[in-house]
Amino acid sequence: MHAFTRTRIAAVGAVSAGILLLAACGGSDSDSGSGSTHDGHDASASASAPAESPAFNDADVTFAQGMIPHHQQAVEMAELAEGRASDQEIKDLAQRIKGAQDPEIQTLKGWLKDWGKPESSGSGHDHGSGHDMGSGSGMMSDADMAELEDAKGAAFDRAFARLMVEHHDGAIAMAEDERRTGRNADAKQLAAEIIKAQSTEVAQLKKILDRI
Repeated sequence: MHAFTRTRIAAVGAVSAGILLLAACGGSDSDSGSGSTHDGHDASASASAPAESPAFNDADVTFAQGMIPHHQQAVEMAELAEGRASDQEIKDLAQRIKGAQDPEIQTLKGWLKDWGKPESSGSGHDHGSGHDMGSGSGMMSDADMAELEDAKGAAFDRAFARLMVEHHDGAIAMAEDERRTGRNADAKQLAAEIIKAQSTEVAQLKKILDRI
């Protein structure tokens, strides 16, 4: 065989081998670029899967639905102090209660919205007396609220301190229930903060009652 023929055959073989090698590489690139994983699942689909909603249970919902009207009533009581209280410590405490509980109401409403739950339990008694919300809720009856509205000066100070102790005790009990039976981490944290803050305020209110 002539040297030219041997050279030509070798060149053709090299070109063919190169084509096969490029085809093999191209197939590998196609597979990796498709987003498919080794187990056949689409990686892009997994990456775009929606995140799970925050974990919560019925106790969390009950806590939020019950604490909203409870806080709203405490804010109403605090607002009455603005024009009726005579004791400066009562005035200052009322402002602190309003300043703390107004934002918490919005937080609680936001959670219920995120959870797809209504702000009201639907019982029709969310903003009623303590009996409507259950024993030990601390909610003021209409007569209690009328007493505060009619009182002024020292009489208001004493009524406010006495009724707010009962009101706070109810909130603390509700928060303790949430700590025991709730699931949502944020709700349980708020419950812990309510227990701490309102227990301190109860102690302060009792000292005020001893003083006035």
